[in-house]
Amino acid sequence: MTAIEALRNTAGQVTAAGLGLPVVTVEKLRVVLAGGDAAVVEDVSLDIRPREILGLVGESGSGKTTLGLAMLGYSRRGLAFGAGSVRIDGTDILAQSDAAKRDSRRRLVSYVPQDPATALNPTLRLRTQLSECFPNPAEATEARLLQMLAEVKLPADGAFLQRFPHQLSGGQQQRIAIAMAFAHRPRLIVMDEPTTGLDVTTQAHVLDTVRQLCREHDVAVVYVSHDLAVVDSLADRVAVLYAGHIVEIGPVRRVLQQPEHPYTRALIRAVPDLEGRAVIQGISGQAPDPRHRPAGCAFAPRCDLATEDCRRDTIAAHEIGKGHFVQCLFAGTPDKAAATALDRPAQTGTSSAVPVLRVDGLNASHGDRQILWDISLQVPSHCCLALVGESGSGKTTLARCIAGLHRNLTGSLSLEGVPLPVGSRNRTRELRQRIQYIFQNPYASLNPRRTIGRSLEVALLEFERPQRQQRRGRIIAALESVALPARFADLYPHEMSGGQRQRAAIARALIVEPTLLVCDEVTSALDVSVQAVVVDVLRKLQEERGLAMLFVTHNLALVRNIAQRVAVLQAGRIVEEGDVAAVLGQPQSAETRRLMQDAPHFDLGNPPTQQANEAGGVDPSVAMRASVG
Repeated sequence: MTAIEALRNTAGQVTAAGLGLPVVTVEKLRVVLAGGDAAVVEDVSLDIRPREILGLVGESGSGKTTLGLAMLGYSRRGLAFGAGSVRIDGTDILAQSDAAKRDSRRRLVSYVPQDPATALNPTLRLRTQLSECFPNPAEATEARLLQMLAEVKLPADGAFLQRFPHQLSGGQQQRIAIAMAFAHRPRLIVMDEPTTGLDVTTQAHVLDTVRQLCREHDVAVVYVSHDLAVVDSLADRVAVLYAGHIVEIGPVRRVLQQPEHPYTRALIRAVPDLEGRAVIQGISGQAPDPRHRPAGCAFAPRCDLATEDCRRDTIAAHEIGKGHFVQCLFAGTPDKAAATALDRPAQTGTSSAVPVLRVDGLNASHGDRQILWDISLQVPSHCCLALVGESGSGKTTLARCIAGLHRNLTGSLSLEGVPLPVGSRNRTRELRQRIQYIFQNPYASLNPRRTIGRSLEVALLEFERPQRQQRRGRIIAALESVALPARFADLYPHEMSGGQRQRAAIARALIVEPTLLVCDEVTSALDVSVQAVVVDVLRKLQEERGLAMLFVTHNLALVRNIAQRVAVLQAGRIVEEGDVAAVLGQPQSAETRRLMQDAPHFDLGNPPTQQANEAGGVDPSVAMRASVG
């Protein structure tokens, strides 16, 4: 049994009996835009019990992270608490002074951020940063620090403790952040997309660690995620957020296998299928801005079941099953959309044609340590080659070599038969324009002092000199191609969610019309609906413009929807390469088989049994006080 299967078998098994009083009690929470009355989170109330994991899912901008941060007594810049309370072990953290909140964050509640690179101090060794987790320095013994590393599957040795954060992969950095959060055994941990940067094998171990530590130490967890497959495998209950409201909440298997709200069903249709049985579908339209939310049901403008009653009146939540609440007049009514069979775009490039990208005998090193060994591959036009493998296998190093961002290498690179010099500084402007790189971390890749429109304009002016009026049109078209309205051109990065920032970064790469797009985990920060939209955009670019792509990802299910070929890396070597259907359908290497086994599998076709529903259900009178609007 794989770790993911074991998690799924235990998810939803929390029951109210014997768990005592709630760890967290949220009462009528309202988070508003500072200086106004527009609500980002509206009238949310819920309880979370010891050992319970509550998943928060929804599109980017739905209020997931805002709700999660409120449980730390924190609101992002530009937001304020308008009403309500958040009690952790009876302490109302919102009513505390700043000093008392800081003390509560040491004792009661911890936070695991989405981006560990900005959470870890780049100037301090891991030993120092792990030791700082303990209020009493005497607790930070060598044995305790090594135990923290072992709990999150990192090398438990003194040499590893001496490393700096930049000497770790993104997945290793995230595991350090998780270890720090569990260090002082808090009552609540808020986890904001904590496995976004992890490969499927490491993710499976980390999720198993989270579940185990939760149970051993009676810790409650709020797990913010756009990955419904992970939530399905880990959480006991799930809350679906839309426009600041919880529109559906209940036992995870019941909500995700028998969704009642049209929005929940739309989210599920956007989840990539590991078996490749259906194409992912985005949700038409846009979530409303907090300042301009419609009366009645906020989802009505995007729902094909909506009537005038939906648009006029606020919809009250009602219970439709044990512990299962939904905010919809037409709960359970089938909508018009249906899953469609997966039809990947055909690869039009042939082996006889000159490939867009060719790599021969590539070896790369970081200092004295060799990372890549004799890599050879080709990417034709109209083709997407996916690179998969666990963290540290060399995927990003290979991508950076191709983009000219890594110089310590040997071997040859060519773009449509033209040799690519090592290092971007040695390449012509035309070559730099034709190869565009989209980074995994939009927080670091966008200039915080520039508006999004200005960032796109700078990229455009680097290679072209269009008239000012043309620039604006190109910028808006690029934003709309990744499902961002034109108004986002005037926003700064800090005014956007993580998923919105990543879409802006993708738009910046597309605006210069590249020949080869190097995508380094570009969808890891996106909710499933926007991911589906972006994948559809990239697929159309393949078909219509012959765009070639190198797509680095940990999401094996997504590979079936975007790529024609896949290469599996292990310890810097390609251990298997071929057509996506062949490699993922009948893997030949042990590494590929292991990755497939550890990948979260979201089974859309098997509704839970009645026994599972009852096991997953928490008595609504004790574990859930639905106030979803």
